[in-house]
This record gives sequence, structure tokens and C-alpha cells, in this order.
Amino acid sequence: MFKFKSYNINQLDKIPQLMLLDQRQMEDIRIVSEIYPFKTNNYVLENLINWTNVPDDPIFRLNFPHKEMLTELHYDQLKWGVRNMDEASYRNLVHDIRLSLNPHPAGQVDHNTPYFLGEKLEGMQHKYRNTILFFPSHSQTCHAYCTFCFRWPQFVNEPGFKMQAKEIELLVAYLRANPYVSDVLLTGGDPMVMSPRILANYLLPLLEVKSLKVIRIGTKSLSYWPHKFVTDSDKDELLQLLAKVTAAGKHLAIMAHFNHYVEFETAVAQEAIFNLRKIGAEIRTQAPLLRHINNKVRIWSTMWERQVQLGCVPYYMFLPRDTGAQHYFAESLETALHIYRGAVQLTGGLCRTARGPVMSMTTGKVELLDIEDDVYQLRFLQHRNGSLAYKTFKARSSHDHPKWFDDLSCYDERYMEFFSDQDDYDKNELRYDNISLQL
Repeated sequence: MFKFKSYNINQLDKIPQLMLLDQRQMEDIRIVSEIYPFKTNNYVLENLINWTNVPDDPIFRLNFPHKEMLTELHYDQLKWGVRNMDEASYRNLVHDIRLSLNPHPAGQVDHNTPYFLGEKLEGMQHKYRNTILFFPSHSQTCHAYCTFCFRWPQFVNEPGFKMQAKEIELLVAYLRANPYVSDVLLTGGDPMVMSPRILANYLLPLLEVKSLKVIRIGTKSLSYWPHKFVTDSDKDELLQLLAKVTAAGKHLAIMAHFNHYVEFETAVAQEAIFNLRKIGAEIRTQAPLLRHINNKVRIWSTMWERQVQLGCVPYYMFLPRDTGAQHYFAESLETALHIYRGAVQLTGGLCRTARGPVMSMTTGKVELLDIEDDVYQLRFLQHRNGSLAYKTFKARSSHDHPKWFDDLSCYDERYMEFFSDQDDYDKNELRYDNISLQL
């Protein structure tokens, strides 16, 4: 049995492969890890990273922090501070830098948290009518951390940053009071870090909710620790638990995060996919388009083709959210559309289920359809106001080389409703609770 061994920033010197790096590179990792969380494991180190290609190997970039993830100002402040500031002042500096990086994008805390019987349901998000996100308190870590992750605040020791829920009973009560909610997404962190016994405490009560049709589990485990489903001592117990979901008549969707085709080329990853499909789970794949990691047409076309070959369903090509090191990872919207369109054109029809490029923002998920003469054609795949979903609209760039929706402006007054901010929707009571839903 392959035994899991993780490494955090305090154990950097215990990673033998890092002997390849010079002192400056090691210092960069340590400094950047003051802001962003770092965690890796023996499977990633031994199977996914090509150490002859470091530091430019895509999985190394995906897992190990890099100096350029910080602005020059922030890097210099931290480098000076760690040598010259007292502990309290330095922690304040770290805190201030984190706050400046938009730790909770897309209104996750301010606008997505639902209310039930007058109580705010911490650790849950209800942004779209049919789907609710649940953050189990036991899933607030991953087998390894991704450098681009928009949930990076979940893994740093900052008061008020973490979203988590301890009681599944409140979710069950909320679902029964709101039967229009058909989907629950267990997320984190990664729910697959939980033992089957603990995961059962969250999953089994959901099977008793008749109105619930779909249970989704967001996970990176198929990439970072596929042994979870193959050789771990409790893998049979886990697979039997997951089989109960489909046996109960629910659709079990594994929302798998694959950022590069290297991640599912190992035999154990492919066996993990096979074992999940065998118990009736459907695996849908998603990833953001990332500079330095997967910003090539052939990477995406190969990734989608291999996923379909393995029985997975390509789902989303996202763009990096407006948080953390977006400046380092994001391509321009024009480049993103070129890569998405080029990859789609190289693949067969079964690969073309992947929607993109998609930006997940405060009011919804918006897809970029076309660009011509600085006119951006877009549509919301999801919107807090469901009547705006799947309607196309136009925008113009308000910045050179726009990378995000905020870099665009309304084309003309016909499309103003697509650019309304979240406060407008709050005023119209477009929020979900057990009392009313005005659409």
C-alpha cells in the first residue's frame, strides 16, 4: 500500500527533490508561502512533477508558490519584514496583504450565505436557485494545494476567512423547506480528505431528502491522491458508501479538478476513475485556463480527448477569479477565447461539452462567446436573476487587454441589466430563503 505523506512549508527541507533548487528559489517559496498556503505530498512529488523541467514544469507551477505570484511591492515588503520587523508587526503586514488580495471574490460571504428561520447559515452558499454549496468542517484541507486556488483563504490562519459548517441537520432542514433545490455540492477544501465514516455523516442524511436529485462532490483527489479509491485501506468502505448515493436514486457527480493531462496519465489515476464509474458515479471535469501551466491549445484538446476516453465528461474551462495571484495566472480574454476555440476545433463532438471561457463572478457565471472589433459577445450561463440566463449581450473593453468582466463596460443602454451590481439584486429581494423566492 502506498502511504500518504504530506509536506507543508515548515517541512520544505525534508523534500529531497528540492535539492535541485538554489537558495534564492527556496527563499522565494518561503516568502510567497507567507501569503498563500503550501502543501504537497509524496504522490505529487514522485509521479506528477518532471524534476528535469523544474521550475517550468506545469505541475511544479501548479503546486509550488513562485515569486511572481506576489507583486514586486508585496514581495519586497515581506522580504524586508521577515528580517527587520517584530512578530506582531510582521503578522499585521501579512494580514493586510491578504486583505488586499480580495480573499472572498464573487460575494461568497456577503451575498451567497442563505438564511433560515432568521438565522444565517454559515458554511453554506445559495447563489443559484437549484444548487446549494455546503462546506463540511471536516473538509477544510486538500491532499495538496494549488497555487491558483481561489479558495486559498480557507487554508490560512486568518480569523473570519474560513467558510465551514459543522451540522448537516441545518442543511437537511433547509432543503426540506426549499424543495426547489435539486442539487447539493459538497466542497471545501476537498471532501475526499474525510474518512468514509465521517463522510457518511454528511452524505447519508441527504439521501433521505426526496426533493434532492443530485449530489456533487468537488475534489482534486483523482489528481493529487488517486490512491484514495484504489489502495487506501478504507477504499472499499468509501466506494460502498458512494454506491449508496446512486442506489438511493440520486445522481452522484464527481466534480474533478484536472489542470493538465499529466494528472490522469498514471495507472493509479486511471484505475481510480474506473472504480468510481463502476459504482455509478459520473465524473465531470473542470479547470481554469492558467498561464505557465495549461495555456496552450494542444494541452486542452489532449486533456479533453483523454478525459472522454476514460469516461469523464468535460464541463468547464474557467478563467482565474479576481483574487490572489490572478495577475500571474490570467490570460487576456482574447487569448482565452483563442485557446478555447482552437482546442474545441481540434476535438470530436463528445469533447465539446466543455463550456468556456467562463468567469464566475458576483452575479453569475458569464461565458465569452465572441470578440470582433472590440465588441465582446457574452451570455450568463447562470445568474442570480434566472430570467437573465442564456440571453446574449454585448460589452466593450474599458482596459487594455481585458482579463476579467470588470475590465469590460456595457455596449449600450439595451444591456444595462446585465451590468447591474449585486446591491441591485439585494434590493429586489433576489435571495433564497424558506419564505419567498421572487423571480
